[in-house]
Amino acid sequence: MPIIKSAIERARTNVKANKRNAPQLSVMRTTVKQFEKAVTAGSDNVTELYRAASSAVDHAASKGLIKKNKASRDKSRMAARLAKVAK
Repeated sequence: MPIIKSAIERARTNVKANKRNAPQLSVMRTTVKQFEKAVTAGSDNVTELYRAASSAVDHAASKGLIKKNKASRDKSRMAARLAKVAK
């Protein structure tokens, strides 16, 4: 545990931020995994899952949980997989 007051406050804010950010990251990862699973299984609702996953990735990027380039890269890869299945 830190001794300096500013370090103590920073540790406290880090804990609060982690409690706020971890569930949002989990939701994003879960929706992306659901999309990937649906693509490999050949499900009918792939486009709906793509929309949900894309939205979750955008939301995570807007909140600063992931960088904008990672969001763009993830969405591009998902779109490519969706296009491949749609053929």
